[in-house]
Amino acid sequence: MSDVPELVPARMVNEFEYCPRLFYLEWVQSRFEDNLDTVEGRYVHRKVDAGGGRIDDPDADSPVRKAKSVTISSEDLGIIAKADIIEGKGKKVIPVEVKRGRAPKHGPAWSPELVQICAIGLILQDNGYDCSEGQIFFAESRERVKVPFDEKLVWQTLNVLRDLKEVARSPDPPPPLVDSPRCPRCSLVGICLPDETNLLSNRSDVPPRRLTPRDSAARPLYVTEQGARIGVSKGRVTISQQKEVLQEVRLIDVSQVSIYGNVQISSQAMRAMFDQQISVCWFSYGGWFQGIAHGLPSKHVDLRRRQVAIAAQAGLPIAQKMIEGKIRNSRTLLRRNSRSEVKPVLAQLKATADQTAKVDSVESLLGVEGVAARLYFSQFSAMVKDNSLGTFDFRGRNRRPPRDPVNCLFSYAYSLLTKDLTAVALAVGFDPYLGVFHKPRFGRPALALDLAEEFRPLIADSVVVNVINNREIRENGFVVRAQGVALTQQGRRSFIAAYERRLDQEVTHPVYGYKISYRRVLEVQARMLGAYLLGEIPDYVPFMTR
Repeated sequence: MSDVPELVPARMVNEFEYCPRLFYLEWVQSRFEDNLDTVEGRYVHRKVDAGGGRIDDPDADSPVRKAKSVTISSEDLGIIAKADIIEGKGKKVIPVEVKRGRAPKHGPAWSPELVQICAIGLILQDNGYDCSEGQIFFAESRERVKVPFDEKLVWQTLNVLRDLKEVARSPDPPPPLVDSPRCPRCSLVGICLPDETNLLSNRSDVPPRRLTPRDSAARPLYVTEQGARIGVSKGRVTISQQKEVLQEVRLIDVSQVSIYGNVQISSQAMRAMFDQQISVCWFSYGGWFQGIAHGLPSKHVDLRRRQVAIAAQAGLPIAQKMIEGKIRNSRTLLRRNSRSEVKPVLAQLKATADQTAKVDSVESLLGVEGVAARLYFSQFSAMVKDNSLGTFDFRGRNRRPPRDPVNCLFSYAYSLLTKDLTAVALAVGFDPYLGVFHKPRFGRPALALDLAEEFRPLIADSVVVNVINNREIRENGFVVRAQGVALTQQGRRSFIAAYERRLDQEVTHPVYGYKISYRRVLEVQARMLGAYLLGEIPDYVPFMTR
């Protein structure tokens, strides 16, 4: 990169000293996620961020007393900073940085904090102020520690600044730290995936730690009541109909909003969703996924550039892995749930999965995938319990519209899965409409459909089998319109509940060895696809249960 900004924020000097990859992801690629530490950090900064006071030129007659949230910069050093506090003592000024937590037992502060306060001191010196020390205030222990700007610290800070700019010019991020104790507390650990990336790139043979963030307590909000209106007031999402409130949910408890049919949403609610990075998805009344709205697109431009290049020239190896994963997962589901003899079909599915590695075009891969789908669906009824009423007779796939209850459930499950993977693709930074297996067409999220392939059996088909066998949806859960079959309002609610339970279910990751929910697996797979496109890992590895 030749267009590195001339001024580096002093906060990024801190990030680089902590981890060069963290700096690159956050500053160069503009990727950021909150965790408890960052939220707490903003809270302890709330008073200094309010500003107040002023700082005059160093030659002014009036001395500096105290100023908060002061922006200062030095073009010679190439640093800009928003100093939390600047205090004056006679002719001298002392920058004070506010930090969460306690001071370390050994030394005044951790190395990243020392170089950050020193960088602010160097800016003040370059602007003509007499500044020979700084202070760090630790909010938890409520103590200040002095940091002298001695020759050793100044030398360290200038070297960090030099190395930082060199890394920023690189087209690729630095590799993750290997088995580092710094990773678990990093807010970007779920984006970086250090242990997973190091394992797949053969930089470490240590089993990956379970570092991905815990699943958020927030969950998707589905609004299916026709004529309802979604609004927001005082941090709560309200669903009302004819001025009667049907439901209220805290905004922080909502991860996504799915709207079915004729449901209105206010512009105030849309802005609130965008502020909280909550996607809003629209479905037809019958359950067809029709659109999605979200805030500003990801700033991770380099990922989309690589995505375009791969989709145009070299998408076949990724597509082969995805379809192999789909076929092997279909075989696993059939083997585990079949109530009759299916060994011949299992052997054929295994041979078909092996064949995916030998095709030389996407068209040939489509043929292999089609053969596997016919084999799998020919035995799907073997997974369904006794069906004496004939409601769930299944004679093969049909759609648009689905003409029987089982195909109705398939279509609805695939629609929900596509919706979730579209939201995941957007969150990671992809263009969800540019795929490697599914050809891009108007209004079709091709990449989301690609990512869905290996999860169709494990999530969507599994939910269909369970709701039938557990009798969560019965004959009265469907309605026939013309030649099509659709779910009733209650049937749709029952299916959504089963689908969300499946996403919350934990599974031992077949590659990384730790337990993780299917909801989080979707994100991890999308991020590992991104790591492959960016050249950080040698191959895309599909998610395949044993």
